[in-house]
Amino acid sequence: MNPARRTVLVAGAAALLPVPAVATARPRAAATPPYASYWYPDSLPAGSPGSGITWRSLKSWRAADDTDLAFNAASVPLAPRFTPAPANTTARSGQARVQALVSFGPTSSNPSQGSATADYYALTHWAYLDELVFWGGSAGEGLILAPNAPVVDAAHRHGVPVLGTVFLPPVAYGGQLRWTRDLVQKDTAGRHPLAAQLVAVAAAYGFDGWFLNAETGGGNTALGQAVLGFVDELKARAAAKGQRVTWYDAMTVHGTVGWQGELNSQNQAFFQAADDMFVDFRWSAATLAASGTKAGRLGRSRYELWAGVDVESNGSGTSVDWDAIVPAGKPHITSIGFYRPEWTRNHLPAGRRAPEDFHAADDRFWTGRSLDPSRPDASDPWRAPAVSVADRSTVTSLPFATVFNTGHGLRWHEDGAVTSDAAWNHLGLQDRLPSRRWVVRTAGERPTVSFDFADAWRGGSSVLVDGELDQPVVVDLYATRLPIGVDTVVELTFRTDAGAVNAELAVATAEPREAGTTPPYRYPAVNPVHEKTGVKCVNGWQTVTVPLTGLTGTAHALGVRLTATDGPVRWRLGGLAVRDTVTAPAAPTGARVTAASGGDLRLAWHAAPGAVRHYELHRLLPDGSRRFLGGTCQRAYCLTGLQPEQGEGVARFELRAVGELYTTSTPVTVTHPW
Repeated sequence: MNPARRTVLVAGAAALLPVPAVATARPRAAATPPYASYWYPDSLPAGSPGSGITWRSLKSWRAADDTDLAFNAASVPLAPRFTPAPANTTARSGQARVQALVSFGPTSSNPSQGSATADYYALTHWAYLDELVFWGGSAGEGLILAPNAPVVDAAHRHGVPVLGTVFLPPVAYGGQLRWTRDLVQKDTAGRHPLAAQLVAVAAAYGFDGWFLNAETGGGNTALGQAVLGFVDELKARAAAKGQRVTWYDAMTVHGTVGWQGELNSQNQAFFQAADDMFVDFRWSAATLAASGTKAGRLGRSRYELWAGVDVESNGSGTSVDWDAIVPAGKPHITSIGFYRPEWTRNHLPAGRRAPEDFHAADDRFWTGRSLDPSRPDASDPWRAPAVSVADRSTVTSLPFATVFNTGHGLRWHEDGAVTSDAAWNHLGLQDRLPSRRWVVRTAGERPTVSFDFADAWRGGSSVLVDGELDQPVVVDLYATRLPIGVDTVVELTFRTDAGAVNAELAVATAEPREAGTTPPYRYPAVNPVHEKTGVKCVNGWQTVTVPLTGLTGTAHALGVRLTATDGPVRWRLGGLAVRDTVTAPAAPTGARVTAASGGDLRLAWHAAPGAVRHYELHRLLPDGSRRFLGGTCQRAYCLTGLQPEQGEGVARFELRAVGELYTTSTPVTVTHPW
């Protein structure tokens, strides 16, 4: 990437402030917090690493020796997804795709399993993404980054593959040509050991391949050919494991660095060796058009070219020649490659990045000025992805449930009660979220619909509908492909904070007639009558079970219809589930403390048999109450800063498996003597 356009990720220790732990005997090993992994290809820099930085060689990495692998290995498989009828008449499927290069944290000290702050880039608009690159790397920390498990688990739940980054930085930023030569070295059999290592890391860590960015200048044609041979072998090895390789338009076939801004003879061989290519920001309408044509002549899709759009500085205020990429009324020219869309968080003042402010900026970026993908604003200079690209969904099988958890929050709720008042983030706990935010259909005044962090049924957030509701309002929630059987029901958990509302379920058993039209909803009644069978009220939240009587086939869309009987209205939706039966998961086994240092503990356990969404840890306090400590999709967890309660000689913890319907297993109790 052009050095003038890059913010280099410098070494620095981000504070990890997770939540407390589980335990038994006192292990001797120190309980150090785990971080996302990073390496140099082989040789290390001269001198000593800075504070909080560990220099490692990828060539010497072995999964069996990786003490943090249990914390860093993703567990959610890449979900298949489908494309429903687009929400508007301008979005298309099968044409431009969207890639995002995102720095979720520093190269070093990037927490493996979340941290105690809600100030985090909690990406939720996965429906428009086709590839996520875990961006970063620096000469002083490491050049090869493996994505952390929470990011991969959240992306996979939404059907988005995640790539690690191989970054060979410009000389101006500390790049050394020996690291490029290290990467492409051969063994005595003529093979590339680092290609094998990269594929092995991705397989062990559970992510989907690599983004190669070779920007260290000073090379020659011999080095260019050596890099090309390396990419060829990496692609072959990656393909055999179902992994991908994306090449960045920087190094040319002559081994020099020259950003082309197009597909041409200087980078064509690298494009042919890889699955995709990120086209540098120097593109123009003419070079993109020529690049698309050239890709076709090579027998490749033009949409395997990501046209770089640098949004690091101005986000949705960036001036872009959109007609050069996704022209209105014509076939798309190439795909879109966003560089650093986490601007939606980073542009907010430090210390005042409330979750609501971040999501408002993020919705603007992905949906557009109208904040409703069903009615894009044609005068908006920012052509948001929702305007051009059809959304996708992974909601295809039963059971399906969501508590609208965005993966970060100001506190943690269970059954409408606060069980931890600590702020937190952990993308692995994020739900499959509504893809069309927010499609609101009404003949009257449009209410505000948003994720709200002041209260929740479970996790950290709920959906809040706030407004006059002078006419009935339908809020689209999910595009689905859910089978409807004789026993299929939908559960809604909701609460009315102001006004009075008649709520109905909206369910469609077919696609809309055409793009941009309303699904053919039917509206089963939701009757919040306390004494009625199938209705319960807990902490002011009502859970109503709605049978899909008279409906057969497949549910294609789910939403709610609200009619105010007294206003203005504040109504929040805390949960939605579609199921035939209810079963609780089995309990995990073998829970143990593997390392302890004072109040810092590392825990591990064996997986519960059957389907498990994630695991949760609670602390049992001397007064009999329970405090939520954390959750993870992995089978290991690190907790820091534990302190004994007054008079407490032994800390007691509970570990539970959580199923897709948020049912929980019987607890496994572990103790830790102080």
